[in-house]
Amino acid sequence: MYGIEEIKKILPHREPFLLIDKIIEVVDGEKAVAQKNVTYNEYFFRGHFPNNPVMPGVLILEALAQTGAFAILKEKTFKGKTAYFGGLKNVKFKKVVVPGDVLILETKITKIKGNIGIGEGIAYVDGKVAAKATMTFAIK
Repeated sequence: MYGIEEIKKILPHREPFLLIDKIIEVVDGEKAVAQKNVTYNEYFFRGHFPNNPVMPGVLILEALAQTGAFAILKEKTFKGKTAYFGGLKNVKFKKVVVPGDVLILETKITKIKGNIGIGEGIAYVDGKVAAKATMTFAIK
């Protein structure tokens, strides 16, 4: 398991844009599972939406991407690099995410060719799919 300080050694993201709290499982270059405890104090809830706080879908996708980036950047070949979003496909939102939810983020890296990676990400709340997507990463 990796906490915030260990995550910061691998990912370049920092608060308020580091959207994972801990890494539960990792297989370098292949897969990572992370956790995000969604609290009412999140900066985005002030405007999305007042009196009806919902985590923006794009931030759920970003959390999935950070999870996948952690798996990729743990690979020796990519140590010290940055994984950028290259694209999204097959995005589906299945459940709203609200304060008090615990997001479990799982991203499996399905292909790496040169400095391009592809991953399949699924975000869960209480064992139910909240969102899923196919992500492309550019590693530089």
